[in-house]
Amino acid sequence: MKTVAKILIGLLLSAAALAADLGQVQQRWAEAQYQLQGDAKEAAFAQLVKDTEGAGAADLALLTWKGIVNSSYAGAKGGLGALKYAKAAKAAFEAVIAKDASTLNGSALTSLGVLYHKVPGWPIGFGDDKKAAELLKRGLAANPDGIDSNYFYAEFLFDQGDKAAARQHLLKARSAAPRAGRESADRGRQGEISALLAKLES
Repeated sequence: MKTVAKILIGLLLSAAALAADLGQVQQRWAEAQYQLQGDAKEAAFAQLVKDTEGAGAADLALLTWKGIVNSSYAGAKGGLGALKYAKAAKAAFEAVIAKDASTLNGSALTSLGVLYHKVPGWPIGFGDDKKAAELLKRGLAANPDGIDSNYFYAEFLFDQGDKAAARQHLLKARSAAPRAGRESADRGRQGEISALLAKLES
């Protein structure tokens, strides 16, 4: 019985550590994404990629963020060398969606949709705007009032030339409820929303 109790306590402690790690990953991601530039940004994401390598299917939220981190590093790195990290992100998102697509309000759906939209298509990469549209819509259905789901769908619509629909989703993203513990990310995303709205109105 003592052994079982120790195992249970160990599992609880591990779960608590993972939860703490998730918050730390989110905070470090926001700092890298919105406060750093150039080589410093790339280096910060490279370190985050290393720090989230061990994330597995035992924690779908952390696995989602492993995908987000790899995707962000791919964006910061650019070029053909980034494709390795885009593929790692894709694999993480697909694993989450296969187990529970509703994890973190459908974040893996939205993030995978963004990847399909931004990664080059065949023969270089796996990009596909048809798949992007499908996934972004599913992400929006999972989180209809979310800041990210609306912003990224708006960005896709803008790139497709549908400025009226893009504006609707940007306004919805702008009025999204603040996320506890995600203040830095919310400020950064609101800046991106304002920038895209300015493009629409120019």
